[in-house]
Amino acid sequence: MTVATRALPHWDMTPLFPGLDSPEFAASFQRAIDDIADLATTFDALGINKRDAAIVTDADVGAAETSAGRLNRLYDDIRLLSTYLHAFVTTNSRDNAAQARMSELQQNVVRLSQLSTRFTAWIGSLDVDELLRRSAVARDHEFMVRKASEEARHLMSPAEENLAAELNVPGGTAWAKLHGNVTSQLSVPFEVDGETRPLPMSLIRALATDANRDVRRRAYEAELAAWPTVAVPLAAALNSIKGEVNTLARRRSWESALDRSLFDNNMDRASLDALMLAAHEAFPDFRRYLRAKARALGVAELAWYDLFAPVGASHKVWEYDDATRFILEQFGSYSPRLRDYAARAFTEYWVDAEPRDGKRDGAFCMGVRRDESRILMNYKPSFQSVSTLAHELGHGYHNLNLAPRTPLQRATPMTLAETASTFCETIVFQAALREADREEQIALLEETLQGAAQVVVDITSRFIFEQAVFDGRQRRELSVDELNTLMLDAQRQTYGDGLDQSRLHPYMWAVKGHYYSTGRSFYNYPYMFGLLFGLGLYARYQADPTAFKASYDDLLSSTGLADAATLAARFGIDIRTPDFWRASLDLIRRDIDRFEQLVG
Repeated sequence: MTVATRALPHWDMTPLFPGLDSPEFAASFQRAIDDIADLATTFDALGINKRDAAIVTDADVGAAETSAGRLNRLYDDIRLLSTYLHAFVTTNSRDNAAQARMSELQQNVVRLSQLSTRFTAWIGSLDVDELLRRSAVARDHEFMVRKASEEARHLMSPAEENLAAELNVPGGTAWAKLHGNVTSQLSVPFEVDGETRPLPMSLIRALATDANRDVRRRAYEAELAAWPTVAVPLAAALNSIKGEVNTLARRRSWESALDRSLFDNNMDRASLDALMLAAHEAFPDFRRYLRAKARALGVAELAWYDLFAPVGASHKVWEYDDATRFILEQFGSYSPRLRDYAARAFTEYWVDAEPRDGKRDGAFCMGVRRDESRILMNYKPSFQSVSTLAHELGHGYHNLNLAPRTPLQRATPMTLAETASTFCETIVFQAALREADREEQIALLEETLQGAAQVVVDITSRFIFEQAVFDGRQRRELSVDELNTLMLDAQRQTYGDGLDQSRLHPYMWAVKGHYYSTGRSFYNYPYMFGLLFGLGLYARYQADPTAFKASYDDLLSSTGLADAATLAARFGIDIRTPDFWRASLDLIRRDIDRFEQLVG
């Protein structure tokens, strides 16, 4: 069982507020609540309500500009408060004070959500072309205005929208909170050095990367034995969330939850179909990789618990300090601006890296205010953690480029949110590969192919599973056994003969928090889009670094200002045909070929 040899950093939230119980936080919290109430009064005075006449008057122009300004300020204030509280509850789910404050904030944000929906309905009832012609502020927010106009056609009545927003807090949001609390506090009995003791589920799952196959197998079996103890409440949560999403999609005249997801991600069906076609075509290549990995491990075929097993004899132990130095050097090879951003993140303690009880598993980056972000991860002394850190710093760099935009301008969909993270991850990987000897090349290729398999193969299995759950939930609730069966079927369709069919993971629906969201259904295919889009951009960077650098930061700054196809066209990319996605997958295929050759 590998552990880090030095204390890992916790993030520093004191630059935001001195503490959760500080007067400064209390004042900011109360001011935001008061501003929400005041915005409702302002909307009443300005007549911000859906109406029949589409004519745009001078008063409407003024109302649009005043409302946009007030919303932008409030969204900034709420983001600061929300991310501050999120920092506490994700690192310690037992922090009752933070949980209580977060619940209180969510109750008040419901009102802001209702006002935002009211603003959308009002925009949708206007002649938006006329509004854009007459208002400079509207033109600055043109993509938002046009999207609001389209979304307005899918809104229920104001009373129904208000009710839906209020019910989401004790409904979908509460079910999601239940999942987070249950999974972060789940302890699993496990034997270490002859002594059996309870370990957090996050540490049990981390043992999937252990070099000892017996440790991996025992951790996998312990995990599968633990999930049934909490499966009933988690299944209730999943059924309730998917049922709520289905109901609202139907009432809002969306053809399906997927169509709503595509709209939210600024993407169309043609782009999704092209992406999925290219992914399915690549499955045989990923199975080649999995069979090569099995040979390298000396086993007949991989079990699920072998997916993250290390391969190759890497001589380097990537302690956290090694990771930060290497990332700074490689980011600097791209640009001083990227390096300086990462240096600031490290010196100002924007990263919480230590795994510990009560802390959420996985990794994420959240924008806090202006150009500041905070990164959560569970660092282990491996290149995989180096890659994860680079990936999350890429998200932070994206936030840096979005900083000059208003909140209404920087609403980036998931499809484009992975652009900078994938690019940064690729910079670090390619650098490590260049410096590696044969055995380390095997280890590094294994790391990147392991990640690519997760994003292309496993993500597709999650997409298939989620689509099946939404379809099944139209008829009735699904039992734990049915959810397990759907998950296994999705894994068999995607992994195929690349894995031992008797050693899959039926409870992945309980593991992945991405399923437990009413606001972000199908929280899966955007990751595949992001990986392959980022790889495609990296290929263009290699072909012409100067031209790429001249426009890349502007692209990141504009991800909330246009749909995915329009932004891709800036780089000569047509995402509605499979050819671009196939070309990106060809980069992965070349790594698979190289991996096969190296492992013999």
